[in-house]
Amino acid sequence: MTNSKPKIAFVGTGIMGAPIAGHILDAGYEVTVYNRTKSKADALVAKGAAWADSPAKAAADADIVFTMLGYPSDVEDVYLASEGLVRAAKKGAWLVDLTTSSPQLARDIHDAAEVEDKHAVDCPVTGGEGGAIAGTLTLILGCTEQDAAPILPVLETFGDKVFYFGGAGKGQTAKLCNQVSLASCMVGMADAVALAEQGGLDPKLMLDMVGTGMGSSVALTNLGPKVLEGDWKPGFLVEHFRKDIGLAISQSEDLEITLPGCETAYTLYDMLCQIGGKRLGTQAIALLYAEQADAAAAGLDWSKLDTSQFEDEGCDHHECGCGGHDEGHECCGGHGDGCGCGHDHA
Repeated sequence: MTNSKPKIAFVGTGIMGAPIAGHILDAGYEVTVYNRTKSKADALVAKGAAWADSPAKAAADADIVFTMLGYPSDVEDVYLASEGLVRAAKKGAWLVDLTTSSPQLARDIHDAAEVEDKHAVDCPVTGGEGGAIAGTLTLILGCTEQDAAPILPVLETFGDKVFYFGGAGKGQTAKLCNQVSLASCMVGMADAVALAEQGGLDPKLMLDMVGTGMGSSVALTNLGPKVLEGDWKPGFLVEHFRKDIGLAISQSEDLEITLPGCETAYTLYDMLCQIGGKRLGTQAIALLYAEQADAAAAGLDWSKLDTSQFEDEGCDHHECGCGGHDEGHECCGGHGDGCGCGHDHA
C-alpha cells in the first residue's frame, strides 16, 4: 500500500457490517460495498460508497477487503469458491474477516491467501450493534501486532480495543471464549429474572442490587432491563448466537473437553430458534421462562418444538448441545416435571 489512503471493499452490510462500513467511510476512505440484499447497503451508497454486484467485483481494486457474514458456510463460499475473494482480490491485498467463524476455516483461508500472495486475517469483533454504531468494538486478531500494522489505521475507525493472539485462527478461538462466557451469563440473567418474578420481588430492584456485586455481568446490566421492558429487538440475533455457541462446542469436542455451561445455553437457544425466536435479540432467552401467552405475543409458538431430539439415546448433542446424556437424563427440551421453564405444556 502507498502512503495514500487504501481503497476498501466491504462485503456484508447487515446489523453489524453497515455501521462498521459507515465509520470507515466517515474516516475518508474510498469504500465499495456488496450485500446479498442490496437495500441493506442503500444508506451507505447514499453516503458516498460505491456499489458492486458481487464480492469479487467489490474486491477487484481494493487494498483491504472486510467481510462481516452470517455463517462459516457463507465465509467459505465468499473466500474459497472459484470466484471467491482469495482469487478475486489483487496481489498484496489484505482480507479481513470480521465474522465469528471456525478457527480451522480461518487457517485454511490464511494459507490459501498466502499462496496467492495475499494476506488473510481473522478479526472477529465483540460489542454488539451498540458497539458497532458507536465505533467502540473490541477487535480480536489472529495475527501479531507487527503483522497487523498496515491495516491498523482502518481498524481503529471502528474499534477502540485491539487484542492480538498471534496466529491464524486464534482470533476466532479467542472470540469463542468470549461467547462461551457470555452464554452462561445470559442463562444466569434469565434465571435471575425468573426467580425474582416468581419469588415476588421487584425485578428492577433485583437487577440494581445484583448489578453492584459479584453476580453482575454485562448481560445482566445491559440486557436485563430490556427483558423487563419486553424489548426483544436484536442487538445480536439469537440464530447467530446459537451458531457461535455451536462452534465453541464443536471445537471443545475436537479438543476433548466438556463445556457444560455452554452446552446448556446451546440447548436453550436452539429451543428458542425452533419456536420462532431466531430473529429476536439474545435477551429473548427470558421468553423461555415466560407465560405461554406472553411468549406468543412475542411471536413464539411452542407447538413447533421438536422434542424428539431430546429423548434418551435419540438426543444428538451435536444438534441440541446437551453434551451427550447418560441414560435416563431429562434435559430441558423434554419439559419433564420440574424442568423450570415456567410453561404449562399440557
